Amino acid sequence: MRYTTTRPGGQADNRTAPGRLFVLDLCGRIFSLNPDGSDQQVIVTECAHPDGVAVDAATGHIYWTNMGVPSANDGSIERADLDGQNRTTIVPGGSTFTPKQILIEEQSSKLYWCDREGMRVMRSNLDGSHIETLVETGRGDGDRRDETRWCVGIAVDAERGQIYWTQKGPSDAGKGRIFRSNVEMQDGRSAADRTDVEVLFDGLPEPIDLELDLSNRALYWTDRGDPPRGNTVNRAAMDAPPEQPQTAEILLTHLREGIGIALDLDGDRMFVTDLAGSVYSARLDGSDRRTLAYAQGNLSGIAYAR
Repeated sequence: MRYTTTRPGGQADNRTAPGRLFVLDLCGRIFSLNPDGSDQQVIVTECAHPDGVAVDAATGHIYWTNMGVPSANDGSIERADLDGQNRTTIVPGGSTFTPKQILIEEQSSKLYWCDREGMRVMRSNLDGSHIETLVETGRGDGDRRDETRWCVGIAVDAERGQIYWTQKGPSDAGKGRIFRSNVEMQDGRSAADRTDVEVLFDGLPEPIDLELDLSNRALYWTDRGDPPRGNTVNRAAMDAPPEQPQTAEILLTHLREGIGIALDLDGDRMFVTDLAGSVYSARLDGSDRRTLAYAQGNLSGIAYAR
């Protein structure tokens, strides 16, 4: 499938276009930087293995997930001002097991996230109240040992009322999958037995974080695992006909355990992090790849805010 991107006012320059990046280091800190890699500032420290990050520029808040200790069921979600002040825990430890990617859905004013060892897709209000489980792929220690049940990346198509998520599978096993379902539960069904779940992709190396380009109906994701399909950024159509096999286009390769991804659709660019400590930028088609920062720790999530 061919993709095009509309860029109001002409094509943006990755070096000069505005905005701010927020990056997580699993060692416990959050830092921000300009999209050209300059002006790096540490804004939060002493986080418990942060993995997912979302920014609400309108209210001046940053949200992030803390995985905690995976065996301890002590994951949490925190919020702070964009400068790191007024830090507060909105989803306390034990309310979610090991939360991973997180996003803000503006129409409903909801937080959505995936809970890896909790084997759930979840959401809450922006203040952390009214926590809901939308999808549950397993329960208990026995199911938890099956890594194909682990939910990691999350994306929401609010206009069509659909959620997308990844289940990465064991390391380098080629059992990763990407799913889609409606946001709202079917009558008489629960998060554990809903029947509206579609498998969009199967047999992936280790799909991690997701992003959507709704204007062009395209799904982007990072994938760990072995080359040539692993350690990549991928793109695929969101609406392929059921009778047509799903195909994905590899946009970036040679990442070193790629995890985080954020899109600036108006600026025709993506930002990616990998566990080896690098932050990259590229155009949405994967061209003009640049390294914005390197050797920054063990980088996980990334968010872009204009």
